[in-house]
Amino acid sequence: MKEAALLQDSIEEAFREYIETWNHTAPHNLYRPVSYALAAGGKRLRPLLVLLGYQLFRDDVEKALPAAAAIEIFHNFTLLHDDIMDKADLRRGEPTVHQKFGENSAILSGDVMAFLSYRFLLKTLSEHTPKVVQLFSDTAVEVCEGQQYDMDFETRTDVSAPEYMEMIRLKTAVLLGCSLQTGALLAGAPEVSATRLYEAGISLGLAFQLRDDLLDTFGEEATFGKKIGGDITSNKKTFLLIRALEKANPAQRASLLDWMNRENFDREEKITAVRSLYEALEIKEETEAQIDRLHTTALSLLATLAVDPARRIPLETLCEGLIKRRF
Repeated sequence: MKEAALLQDSIEEAFREYIETWNHTAPHNLYRPVSYALAAGGKRLRPLLVLLGYQLFRDDVEKALPAAAAIEIFHNFTLLHDDIMDKADLRRGEPTVHQKFGENSAILSGDVMAFLSYRFLLKTLSEHTPKVVQLFSDTAVEVCEGQQYDMDFETRTDVSAPEYMEMIRLKTAVLLGCSLQTGALLAGAPEVSATRLYEAGISLGLAFQLRDDLLDTFGEEATFGKKIGGDITSNKKTFLLIRALEKANPAQRASLLDWMNRENFDREEKITAVRSLYEALEIKEETEAQIDRLHTTALSLLATLAVDPARRIPLETLCEGLIKRRF
């Protein structure tokens, strides 16, 4: 059994090889944006979850690497297209693919990444591969549904907390659940264990996104790695904003809506004003409590797995770090 850091090293080594290959693959204008997108790094969380899900049941974890790569490539494809839709200039501190290579190239390179993910998935030689492909396909559709809901929310001020939680379940959490269940399926885990891992991944994914929401408003820029308050200035429908609108008294709600409707404003003034409203409504505490509940659910599900408890430690440690992270 390997520690998460060693599994992460295996993932990075594999991606260095893939990126080097695509850097020299024709047509260059198709594959270089793919290499650029994947070379930016990131947490590589989803492929790590595939390997950790596999390692709960078997030690020959290298057999799951192609499936882990497939999910990471698919995830980065969604980021590439999200950046186009959001007209984002930066991703992980570097120019986005469409800024560097042009929008048409970014669209086509994103498309090929989606298909490359299936190519990698089918490299996984296992009797369980058909189940994994079905799971992956269903998850890909759900991620697109989540993105559409997120876009729909941009023009609404009546988004409810349950609607938001369903949106982030689709847009973020299902891919984490898919990652863990993929590893378990490829390892030949019992169906009940694979399903519980999926459910644990859903709880982890929801908590992960809520932590992101919280850090964007209450985090420290030096630690978080980007400017705080972007969600506030863009009126993004986060759990914090939605619950504030639901809990606010008439005067507080009017103030929130006034800030949301202003086209011209001082950035820092808006962030301070909205954050003060959140503090008055105890939104931070409510979000933390929701994260803690989801964390407890994830750990409870992991505890039901019929495996040596020592095998759960790397995954439980990762969950703890992700949910309590400050960046």
